[in-house]
Amino acid sequence: MIHKFLETKQERDLLRVTLNDPARANALSPGLVEALTELYASDLRAKGIRAVLLGAAGKHFSAGADLTHLGNLLEAGPEANREDSGRLRDLFESVLRQEALTVAMVQGACVAGGCGLATAHDFVVATATSRFLYSEVRIGFVAALVATYLPLRMRGSDIREMLLNPEFITAQKALDTGLVNRVVAEDDLRDAGEQLAIGILERASSESVARTKRLLLEVQGLPLEEALQRAAVANAEARATEDCRRGIATFLATKAPPSWRESGE
Repeated sequence: MIHKFLETKQERDLLRVTLNDPARANALSPGLVEALTELYASDLRAKGIRAVLLGAAGKHFSAGADLTHLGNLLEAGPEANREDSGRLRDLFESVLRQEALTVAMVQGACVAGGCGLATAHDFVVATATSRFLYSEVRIGFVAALVATYLPLRMRGSDIREMLLNPEFITAQKALDTGLVNRVVAEDDLRDAGEQLAIGILERASSESVARTKRLLLEVQGLPLEEALQRAAVANAEARATEDCRRGIATFLATKAPPSWRESGE
């Protein structure tokens, strides 16, 4: 699905994705949510893409749901609201389960569903002047979906404050609490996101990245015994992959790991 406010461009093994509705602060309309979900749910690695770089045009990353859609929810019945919630669930899940590396690059305001979209990525790079807010409790909503995966980023007390106290936090505060991974100057945002991705792609097997991402989701919240059992299976299965065999052979022969990006893998 192609959406008029979503731009994509592949550059070698990178896919640049841009939210491009700056006049409405890149609001997440139902159509845009559907297009993003379709994109992130696809097998990007099969297309030669090893990293997704999500950015946004204009002053702000995203203001969350668009106002027209919010107004429509006032008249919607239980079934329509369940369907709408399901679409957001599908979006966040598609980002979390995307096996290519994902990096969100945030400037300006990053609010509610827009904040959920950004923080579902593996890495968040933010400008020093960016601000983050889960605003749901301001209007009687519950930030229910993001509560399921914020524990992958933040400790419990910081999650509680983020979701219960609806105030903007600074980029530095977001960095301190783990909501974002890097804070850079505004002019450096694009380059910083790209260099973070490229640095990882050069040093890490894309197969190992995908398997590690999958495992982190699978063991979250499991009892220790079950989590360790799943981890042991993942460890054993990784040893049988071509990347693991190549990595070990290269290290034994050269005393250095492979340069994964130069090989095109």
